[in-house]
Amino acid sequence: MIRVRFVSIPVRDQERSLEFYRDALGFQVVTDQPFGNGQRWIELQPPGSDTLVVLFTPPGQEDRIGGFQNVSFTADNIEETCKVLEERGVRFIKPLTRANWGGMEAIFADPDGNTFVLASPDD
Repeated sequence: MIRVRFVSIPVRDQERSLEFYRDALGFQVVTDQPFGNGQRWIELQPPGSDTLVVLFTPPGQEDRIGGFQNVSFTADNIEETCKVLEERGVRFIKPLTRANWGGMEAIFADPDGNTFVLASPDD
């Protein structure tokens, strides 16, 4: 069976991004090692997830940094999660609201301006 192993998030400053994803979002570092050309291969695991997040930008792909990313996160208690993330300094572009599909969702940004949906789990 095919599963998603990781999704890559393009970033400018890997150290700053690592601090955000680890300290503000609470992701656990799985791998952090040199990858050549001054970059590192950084894999993080969101709590309870099998899919990893990789903070890496392939050479020539810097234009992918910033803007909406096709990655959506979920949390069991989305209200509490948004509150905790705000307390940790996470910037929400769109506050938690009821979405057209019936669930709750918010949109937050990382230090590079990458934006992500945070949605309640499917009911």
